[in-house]
Amino acid sequence: MEKSLERSQDRIGWIRDLVRSEEQMEESGLVDMGTGADDGQNLMQESLQYLQTLKMEFIEAASAFNEMKASPLGRVKIYGIAKTHADFMLFRNGFKMIFSIKAAGQISIKFNFLGPNYTPSQNPSLMNTASTMMEENLLEAKLGPFQDLQWCYKGEQTKVAAVVKYHLTLFIKESTK
Repeated sequence: MEKSLERSQDRIGWIRDLVRSEEQMEESGLVDMGTGADDGQNLMQESLQYLQTLKMEFIEAASAFNEMKASPLGRVKIYGIAKTHADFMLFRNGFKMIFSIKAAGQISIKFNFLGPNYTPSQNPSLMNTASTMMEENLLEAKLGPFQDLQWCYKGEQTKVAAVVKYHLTLFIKESTK
């Protein structure tokens, strides 16, 4: 129910923007020959929406995993990251996978392990030496026909379900070791 409401609002969001643009034109008496939209701001909004969609899908998949798991040990936890709009991380057995907006139209996925000797520090440079960072996966937005935004990995179009399945499987397998 909640997802269908969100999809419905997403489908009419552009109409709302179109109405606002027309109202501004009528109030000011000036005709804007452009599209009426700030492409950079729209790309950031789309990035935030995509990251929030990923988070919701990860929450659903991790909840299913946790429910099917007999033991409470090794459950997947999902945390929002403070002082960000939509960034989040998966956490399990000292492993974390971080999803964050690197720039408008770019979503970074990083995976690292906090070793047994890890102790939080106030000095960020010391914190980085306690963990090992693996390769970063980067999802990038690409403008398709008719201004259709497509999310891609290494130039290939992706689907949310495939991104979630791949990364959650990788995360669970790596955090089991």
